[in-house]
Amino acid sequence: MKFSEFKYERPNLEEIKKEYNRLLENIKNAKSKEEEYENILEINKIRNRIFSLGSISMIRHTINTEDKFYDEENNYWDEHSPYYEELDNEFYKVILKSKNREFLENKFTKQFFVLAEDAIKSFDSSIIEELQEENRLSSEYQKLIASAKIEFQGDVRNLSGLTPFMLDKNREVRKNASEAKFNFFRENEEKIDEIFHKLVQVRDKMAKKLGYKNFVELGYIRMNRSDYNPEMVENFRKQVKDYIVPVASDLYERQKERLGLDSLKYYDQNYEFTTGNATPKGDADWIIKNGQKMYSELSKETEKFFNFMVKNELMDLKTKEGKASGGYCDYIALYKSPFIFSNFNGTSGDIDVLTHEAGHAFQAYKSSWIEVPEINFPTYESCEIHSMSMEFFTWPWMNLFFKEDTDKYKFSHLGGAMKFIPYGITVDHFQHKIYENPNMTPEERKKAWRDLEKYYLPHKDYEGCDFLERGGWWFQQSHIFQSPFYYIDYTLAQMCALQFFKRMNEDREDAWKDYVRLCEIGGTKSFLGLVEYANLKSPFEDGTVKSVIGDIKAWLDKIEDKKL
Repeated sequence: MKFSEFKYERPNLEEIKKEYNRLLENIKNAKSKEEEYENILEINKIRNRIFSLGSISMIRHTINTEDKFYDEENNYWDEHSPYYEELDNEFYKVILKSKNREFLENKFTKQFFVLAEDAIKSFDSSIIEELQEENRLSSEYQKLIASAKIEFQGDVRNLSGLTPFMLDKNREVRKNASEAKFNFFRENEEKIDEIFHKLVQVRDKMAKKLGYKNFVELGYIRMNRSDYNPEMVENFRKQVKDYIVPVASDLYERQKERLGLDSLKYYDQNYEFTTGNATPKGDADWIIKNGQKMYSELSKETEKFFNFMVKNELMDLKTKEGKASGGYCDYIALYKSPFIFSNFNGTSGDIDVLTHEAGHAFQAYKSSWIEVPEINFPTYESCEIHSMSMEFFTWPWMNLFFKEDTDKYKFSHLGGAMKFIPYGITVDHFQHKIYENPNMTPEERKKAWRDLEKYYLPHKDYEGCDFLERGGWWFQQSHIFQSPFYYIDYTLAQMCALQFFKRMNEDREDAWKDYVRLCEIGGTKSFLGLVEYANLKSPFEDGTVKSVIGDIKAWLDKIEDKKL
């Protein structure tokens, strides 16, 4: 069934409550473990329907934030999702008390029960109003970003539409496009500061209502970090500072020399070569056609998967007015269908999305046998292993998209991973500071960001842009607003993906086999459990970062980048 044919109707909360309560009574009064199990299956069918309707509404709203019907539905979910969360919480309380726990763990996995325990720790009916406010503010930020209408070079563009100009060969065009982009944020600075301040306050209030010291503690539980803690993350950040920041700084120095510049300004940092960055040599339809060829040759599994995505129109990739920014993959359990959302803009990022989000979607497709909604996807840092690794597994087909620019793309892509990790830990460290000090003023928050940039990203040069020099870069990072503490996940996953990169260069068949195995088990294990299952090393272990980076640096060092 095509996505346009997926049926949406607003669920009736009162009817669902009655059915929920009936099934919960059946579970509590079950005469046998089999009877208890059957009733849990029934309640999971209801839960999958609710999750699916919420996803369909969210996807259609982000495709067109100006659609009045789905704007209203988005408001409905912002207001009512805490009530559905409350129902789930009652379900968790019942099954966690079950005398048949061992039997149920064998049926639904131990990880599901860990997630249920986290849900109990992170929710109480007393915070429903705060959750509604958090949802409302998050949507307000999303709509504000999507509303950007910026006049540039004779046309009105959204933020994504400016990206090609920010990568233009002409330095003046890059500078003007960057200024146009950040002028939008400067003009909306007061409003964005206000939204974020309210988000910090409401999250801190929730944490304290639930008995936590601050939102850091609650944030880790909400992210289901069951096998690592802030101290382990801090140690990982230290390893990145010691072993990756120097590699990234060296790459920026090479870039400056390659471009023949006296200094690398903020509007230069994403421009890699004097001959221009690698770009796909066709439009969105051409990219999809080549994507079908790529995935048909990669493996039988990926061929079947990608044809399913194309046939059922499970991708919305083109930039258009009113569309939300960014890219994501979601899963609609009712139809056992992943969905990929993006904003193609003619840059190499279009191919990154095609491979990255397809990695998420391939995992969801391969683990669609899982009927428990909490474990369709793994926890976030584990999800990103599938996506970032798929980016590397598809390298042999990059010539389909980039033709003569293929070597440029590979150098930029692998070098980009090295440059990204220090940025990723900057975002994470910033969030720790923010939620440990929730009463910071907007100016203090921006200063905290700028100080962290100077520590982890010493190449940053914002000369001529007061807004960025004051610490405004993070305004564009939607995760900070909408998914607090979701960012270290990318860096942890990147370390796992780089291990797959290293392994695929040694034994591609063996690496791919472990990758598919990892996709097939979805979220049935914790992060470190999945890492071990895939025969990877934990990024937290001392020595892991150092051991991986040596090979990556060696690959980058052998490339004569000035000739690209």
